[in-house]
Parts: sequence; C-alpha cells; structure tokens
Amino acid sequence: MCSMRVTVAIVVMSWFVQSLNAAPPPAAKPEITATFSIIAVDPENHICGAAVASKYLAVGKVVPYVRADVGAFCTQHHHVPKWGEPALDLLQQGKRPEAVLFELLKEDKDSELRQLAIIDMQGRAAVHNPTEAPAGSRYWGAMTGRFYCCQGNTLTGREVVVAMSRAYEETSGSLADRLLAALIAADCAGGDHRGRLAAGMRVAKKGVEGDWLSLHVDKSDDAVVELARKYAELKHDAKGNWSGGKLPFQHPCPDRPKLSSPMSLPPK
Repeated sequence: MCSMRVTVAIVVMSWFVQSLNAAPPPAAKPEITATFSIIAVDPENHICGAAVASKYLAVGKVVPYVRADVGAFCTQHHHVPKWGEPALDLLQQGKRPEAVLFELLKEDKDSELRQLAIIDMQGRAAVHNPTEAPAGSRYWGAMTGRFYCCQGNTLTGREVVVAMSRAYEETSGSLADRLLAALIAADCAGGDHRGRLAAGMRVAKKGVEGDWLSLHVDKSDDAVVELARKYAELKHDAKGNWSGGKLPFQHPCPDRPKLSSPMSLPPK
C-alpha cells in the first residue's frame, strides 16, 4: 500500500512539473477578412448601401455598415467590426470621409494591415489600403467613381476591382441592383483567390429605421451566385429594372475559371 502511494505521488508531482514548464497557449491571431466589397450612395433618392463577398464565414455581418441619410463604411482584411457604428457616427457629425479614416487609424499600431472604405451622402469617398498585407493577401487595390468606391484584397488580380467598378457604372437599375451587379462581376472575374464562402448586401433609405434591405448568404460553395438567386426571388421596393435581378434566374458566369485550392496558397 505504501509503495502504491509513493508511485501515485511521483506521477502527480511529475504532471505538476510538466504543467509548470509547458509553453503558454499561443496568442489569438487577428482575424483576416480577405474580401472584395463596394459602397455607394444615391443622393437624389437618399439611399446608401454596401455589398461584400469573401471566403470568410458570414462576411456580410462583419464588414459592411450603412446608415440612412449618412453613408456607408466597410472594414476588411484585419477588420475591426467595432469601428462600424463609430465611423458612421463621425460621418453623421459632419466629418469628411478622409477625416473619419484618420481618426480611426491615427493610434492604430496595425493601420497598414487594414483596408477601409467610407462614403457620405454627397458621394465623397475615401479608402485606405493594407500596404503591409502579407504575400497571401495580395492582390489588393481600390477604385472610386461617381458616388461609389470598390475595394478588395486577396484577389485573383486587378481585373476583380476593374470589373466591379465597370459593372456598377454600366448597370441600369436601382442602387441595390447596381451593387449586386458589381459584386457578381467581381466574382465572375475571379474574386477571392481562396474560394467562395459568404456574401451579403445592406441598403439603407431615409425615413426607414435600420436596414431597408438586408440580404445574406453566410455559408455556401458559391456564395455570390446564391446571393444573386435570393435577390432574384425577392420582392422588395429596393429592386429596380435590372434584368439580372429577375426570374427566371440564370447563373451569371457558368464558365468562370476555377480557383486555386486554399492549401496551395502562401500562409497568411
């Protein structure tokens, strides 16, 4: 009996010493919402909106923020969701978009890992790109135009941002129509080089509390196309006369190139 007690004591002491010498758990890694998105306003009709897609679960709920008669904001790459509402608060207080980004980033030690975009109801837009993004997050870039701004990182190439911009400018229809057309064009051009998982769109209108239109696909093998299908099936006043938003639904780019396997890409 004495021998058994000694053995147990030795085992317990050995476990205790090992636990003291064990390495501390690794610090949590920052979340990277590699993505492409677009923000836009329709000053005449007092409508603003944002659309986003990524290989990031439920991306439409952590990247885009909109507020009626104020504007739209997106935070991505090393995203900071807690900045969403404060950014729109600053915009509502009368600060110019570039001043809002300065306020957000001036004390931020990881500022060059962020990609931010913001637009007010006058159509003034500002964008900050992640200049120190790691190799796996390139290509990144942005384009602005009349009443819109589109941006992305971890893309297959510059054609993604160019296609998004062109589609927004050339699509006839409502703001929601044009946002979705831009998202589809970007996805068809290659989109996120790791794959397609989630997409979302938010639209706000003066006189309507909260989101006027909120549409999300939180997890799908083909998120943008699934979002487009849901939009085509939707009956909502935010929709316009864009043929791509009507039934019968047709896949917008069935012959698009396949994406690389995530396992073959450089680590983040």
